[in-house]
Amino acid sequence: MKKWLVMTTVVLGFGVAASAVDITPYLGDNWYGLYFNGEKVGYLQKNVTVTDAGEIHVIEDAQFMVTMSGVKQDMSIYSKRAYAPSGELVHIKAEMKDPAQLSTFHAQVRQDELVLTSVLGGAVREEVFPKPAETLTDALRHAIWVEQEPQPDDVVHFSVFEPMYQKEVSGISRIVGTEQRVFNGVLTRVYEIHSVLDLMDIESTSYVTECGVTVEDVVAGVFTMRLEPKEAAKDVDYNVDTMVSNAVILEAPIENPRQRDWLHLALRGPLRETHLISDIRQTMRQQDGYVAFYAEKTDVDALTLPELPIEDEALAKYLEPGTYVQSDAPEIIEKAREIVGDESDPLRMAKKLCNWTSANMRNVFSARLSNALEVLESMEGDCTEHTVLYVALARAVGLPAKKMAGLIYVEGEHPGFYFHQWAAVWLGDWVDVDPAFNQLPVDVTHIALTEGDMFRQARILPLIGRLEIEVIDEPFTEDAPETDTAEEAAE
Repeated sequence: MKKWLVMTTVVLGFGVAASAVDITPYLGDNWYGLYFNGEKVGYLQKNVTVTDAGEIHVIEDAQFMVTMSGVKQDMSIYSKRAYAPSGELVHIKAEMKDPAQLSTFHAQVRQDELVLTSVLGGAVREEVFPKPAETLTDALRHAIWVEQEPQPDDVVHFSVFEPMYQKEVSGISRIVGTEQRVFNGVLTRVYEIHSVLDLMDIESTSYVTECGVTVEDVVAGVFTMRLEPKEAAKDVDYNVDTMVSNAVILEAPIENPRQRDWLHLALRGPLRETHLISDIRQTMRQQDGYVAFYAEKTDVDALTLPELPIEDEALAKYLEPGTYVQSDAPEIIEKAREIVGDESDPLRMAKKLCNWTSANMRNVFSARLSNALEVLESMEGDCTEHTVLYVALARAVGLPAKKMAGLIYVEGEHPGFYFHQWAAVWLGDWVDVDPAFNQLPVDVTHIALTEGDMFRQARILPLIGRLEIEVIDEPFTEDAPETDTAEEAAE
């Protein structure tokens, strides 16, 4: 799982009139070290400036240096939020540079609308959203709030537009308490603030001095942004292999993982109801102290296949193009039609697309902001790139398709469950398909934990590096009483 790199920390708004804010205390630079599960992965520079015309710019420039299966990866995420002297949002510029490309997003406020222009894979897409509620006070984070000397259990609501997610993110923050810390050689009161983002189900804890300086943000318990001197913040190397460090390594390998008819597991960790997906392939049930996972290989021959074109309104959104899934691009449509040819059977079409994607893509691990057009041009990538291209190709020929994310068992030197992406296609029911492993249907070691776009997949973030998995030798039965796992029974 690599998309944690594009996560942003919580930005707060406080219901204070933007025009009343004196930004003088916040001008200048702050530098932060970026840590993932305790390992340093990059640094961030935050800068607040005022132009000669009085426009206020809040700039964040993050650099990441990680390793993926032994391959060094660089990625940068840049954002500039511009506000009028009155505090109203004017525009947002965001860029993400990865090993393959530069993706840009420009959101411009025009009267009561926000026009977002995205450029990915050489394709330009323009979308219109309602004007967001965000103002300068949101960009100044917690600083304004703590200067008002809030008390424990005081709450505020926040809202910010995120161009990469193409959504306005909102949530609530609460003062947990205060403590005394030495800051710049002076004993200083520090506020502990707990925040929750809606939809994404992401929690964070921030520590902010009474003078408004954020000294630490901890997102989902795994990603930390820590205030450091400039040179210390920039002192980072490619020491973290995100593939291995985030995996759930098993003590003993699973026999015949790709050929198994069923798999029964016990999962322990910060799993929530939103992670528990049950469908025709897998069942997840909350037991006493763990989550029981059971999967059986899907019998695709037993499906009642739909007739094309599919006109079910409930499936319409899974046929639509998007910023990252450009299924309406001429290049995608032409390639998809070339692959399926005259085939009209949905199952055989889905298999042809899977076989072609698997056979023609070069497997390269990369920390990219994936989109179908760029992948079609480069024809390389890991599971994320395989998936986004497959979904676009499927939608281009009228097959409803969506992204899935979770875990898959991988053999080798470090056998265990690794974070993974694959797809699901509608064949009278949702059937999981993995173009990276050329599987339709997928094997039983796929553990689906979420579905949908990058915004929805962020729900997995709290699980990374915090799960334990036990293999249970007995099949799972729906009417079985809640019992101890094999490990607990042995004790």
